[in-house]
Parts: sequence; C-alpha cells; structure tokens
Amino acid sequence: MTIEVTVMKLWGGRFAKTTDKLVEDFHSSISFDQRLYQQDIRGSIAHASMLAKVGVISQDEAGQIIKALEEILADIEAGKVEFEVGAEDIHMNIEKLLTERIGDVGKKLHTARSRNDQVALDVRMYLKEEIKEIIGLLVKLQETLLDVADDNKETIMPGYTHLQRAQPITLAHHLLAYFQMFQRDVDRLRDCYKRTNVMPLGSGALAGTTFPLDRHMVADSLGFAAITDNSLDGVSDRDFAIEFCAAGSLIMMHLSRFCEELILWSSGEFEFIEMDDAYSTGSSIMPQKKNPDVAELIRGKTGRVYGDLMALLTVMKSLPLAYNKDMQEDKEALFDAIDTVKKSLLVFAPMVATMKVKKEAMHRAARGGFTNATDVADYLAKKGVPFRQAHEIVGKLVLSCIREGRNLDDLSLEEYREISEVFGEDIFKAISVEECVRARNIPGGPAPEQVAEAIARGRKLIREN
Repeated sequence: MTIEVTVMKLWGGRFAKTTDKLVEDFHSSISFDQRLYQQDIRGSIAHASMLAKVGVISQDEAGQIIKALEEILADIEAGKVEFEVGAEDIHMNIEKLLTERIGDVGKKLHTARSRNDQVALDVRMYLKEEIKEIIGLLVKLQETLLDVADDNKETIMPGYTHLQRAQPITLAHHLLAYFQMFQRDVDRLRDCYKRTNVMPLGSGALAGTTFPLDRHMVADSLGFAAITDNSLDGVSDRDFAIEFCAAGSLIMMHLSRFCEELILWSSGEFEFIEMDDAYSTGSSIMPQKKNPDVAELIRGKTGRVYGDLMALLTVMKSLPLAYNKDMQEDKEALFDAIDTVKKSLLVFAPMVATMKVKKEAMHRAARGGFTNATDVADYLAKKGVPFRQAHEIVGKLVLSCIREGRNLDDLSLEEYREISEVFGEDIFKAISVEECVRARNIPGGPAPEQVAEAIARGRKLIREN
C-alpha cells in the first residue's frame, strides 16, 4: 500500500483534500481563543511532566518540550509570534510552533490528550483566574460604598416604592442595600469557582486513554482541587461557563439598577447628586449639557451579558454527549461576559467615589411627598388606636393637605386634634424626618446607629474575605 501525504493539518492523515479556504476561515477559532495561550502552555507543561513521570516519554524528551514551550511563551508575550488561521486554534498553533522548534519530539506532547479535554482545561484555568480578579473588583466597589456610606450616615433622603416618595431613610442606608447585592455576587462567584476548579485533562476525546496517566499529579501542579469523575462529562460540560454568565448577569443587573438611580438623581428633576466631570460627557450641540453617559453605558452593556448567557444556554440546549463543534461557540460569549463585567466594575467604583452628594436637596425631598405619613399612623397606634383606624385617619389628613397644598408638619396641633384628640404636642417631634429615621432603630433599619453597625460589619466581612 502506498500512503501519500497531501495535507499539512496536524490531523490530516485521513484526508485526501485540503480544507476549502472559506471553511478554513469559518472553522478557525484562533482569532478569539488566542487569549488562552498562557493556560494552554501551562497545561502542556504539566502534561509533559506527567507523561515523563509515568514513563510514556523520557525525562529528556519532557525537558526538551518544556524548555521549548517556555521559549514559545516568552516569544508570544514579546509579540514575536503571529498565529496562523490555518492552524485553526491556539492548541494547534502552539503545537505547530513546538514541532517546528524541536521536531519529532514535539509531536509526542499530544500523546494521551485530545483537543477536547485540552480546551476544557484551558477554559477552566482561564475562568478561575478571571473569577478571582472580578471578586477583587467587587470587593473594591464594596469598600467604596462603605466609605461613601460612612460619610452619609446622617444624610436624609426619601426612600421610594413605585418611584414615589415613601419613607425617609439615609443615603448610607440606600448604599448599603447595594453592598448586600454585591456581597451576594461575591458569594455566587465563589460557588462558581468551586465548580470550575475541577480538572478535565485525561478525559481524552470522550473515553479517556489507554495510557497510565497520573491525573491527580496534573491537577495538583495546575492548582485544581479535584479531577472530573466521568470522561464524557469532562469534555462536554460547560455548566461552569453558563454559571459564570448567570452570575455575571446578576452583577450587571445590580450595576444597572444602581446606574438607573444615579441617572435619575443627577437629573434636574432630582438634583440629588452631580457626577464628576471625569465620568460625564457633554453634548455636541447643547453647551449646557452634562450627561451621565458612563452610567448609561453600563446600563446598556447589561444587555450584552444577558445575551451572552442566552447564547451559551442555547448552544448547549440540545447537544448529545460528548463533544460537538457547536461548543467552540462557548468562548466568545464567555470572553465577552468576562470583559464586559470587568470593564463595568473598573469604571463604576471611581464614578461613585467621585460623585458630589447634594445633601440639602435630598433632605428637602425627604420632607415632601408625605414621607412621614406612616409615622403619624404609628404615633396613633402607639397611643392605642388600632392601626387600620390610624391608617384611615392619616389618609384623610393627607387628602386634606393635598387639597390645600400643605405638608403634615405644616398643620397646627389644633388641626391635628380636630381629627383625633389622641394627638398631643409630641406629634411634631415624632414626624420630623430626622426622628422618623432615628426611630427606625432595629437591625437592618436606617437609624444612624444601625447603619454604623452595618458599615462595621461590612468592613469586617471584607477583612475576613
């Protein structure tokens, strides 16, 4: 039998024709998976060391492979390497470079390994590093919120429901609500990290390998907590990537909610804050404009991460075991989600740290809109009036004030007593917005003492993290 080699692909032995140029471009992933070069080389170094340890290749061969891989890594980082579309992906590009440098010894590196388990390894390694970095950015944002809250424990503002003024709170209390949201985000990412921190190499294409691999050695050298238990699942699992995109979507949702409020608060209708010039833009036609474009853009980018999550869910929804080429589509969505979350967090924290708080405007708004109405009802209830009856009494007072263009604290004691003789001189202290806030002195409430304790707990939580 005569064997004629007509294809230069590393997998081309079975093929008699070269890949069509259109297919080659369509098929290639090097344009986006090249960012995995560090993880691919580190994984290959660990694999070569293990192959030598179990006797599949010699120590000398492993030494040659590792030395060449380290040189390739240095050349890539120095900008001396131009990846080839024809080599398809980062794995084949690096293997091609390796073989060009050390010849047939380089061809032994892929023993007992498939690109299926290789890419699963690389993506897990990459995502582990990115999760740790994003957690760090979230913690920095939490520290910023605690600092701004510490300066605004007594800054009274209206709290809202249905975007209508509801009850007086403090700006610190409002900011600490977001601290809690971001803490849940940190917790979710830590959970995601646990499920990402499982080493798939050794799964092969789908059925493992006949070589006596030491998978635990590779896992230990690469910093993984465990190895995958099933080779089929090892190459076809992308739950960890989907889970990250879900966690990233929640992070962006929290940022978007916060941005929406900052956008409203910086408007002329609210005037609660002013964004720093460094985090605002102007208009090309209206010279007076100062636009909260950074907050608006973060709000808009939230949709990108939602889309990344939906893309991954859709890619995976009907795939039979084990690996399918569809799964190449996981990386662009995952990378975009990572990049978008990181960029948003990087710009959001300093934007909040530099905003100017207009305390007088917040206080003035808190005194309007009958935000102390509940406190009037509570006052009556504490005097023995059934709450439902108290609620009706205060509702009538509010209606009368609306008709006359007055607030509850504009009424005289005589006017209060006309509707209920239960009212006494102490009603005026009870309905001041300062007292309304101070009186809510229960755990989780907006009273300055409670907020100070919440800030202390937040700082302790961050230290323990």
